[in-house]
Amino acid sequence: QVQLVESGGGLVQAGGSLRLSCVTSGLTFSGYRMGWFRQAPGKEREFVATITSSGRTTDYADSVKGRFTISRDNAKNTVYLQMNSLKADDTAVYRCAADPNGYYSDRGSTSYNYWGQGTQVTVSA
Repeated sequence: QVQLVESGGGLVQAGGSLRLSCVTSGLTFSGYRMGWFRQAPGKEREFVATITSSGRTTDYADSVKGRFTISRDNAKNTVYLQMNSLKADDTAVYRCAADPNGYYSDRGSTSYNYWGQGTQVTVSA
């Protein structure tokens, strides 16, 4: 049984930082591309960041580039999202996702076949 479990969300003031973690089990983590997506109330789900299976290639949404960093530890089956200089617009439920195609393809979500339940991030202005 595949599981993706996010943690690290919470309430933070604008300008603050949070580090999200996504621990996976039941899959060969080192073979999966991993992604972070978010969805704010009343809005569609949007791409945040992705990292290839090797960790050599990353990509970010323009809105978070320079502020967020995605990383992975294949020995711990975990992907991280370090979020700095948080803004009120970053408020959303953040979900990690796993794509069995370990290479980078695009910023879409259709190739991800496993998803976590999400962790709430709230940034107060």
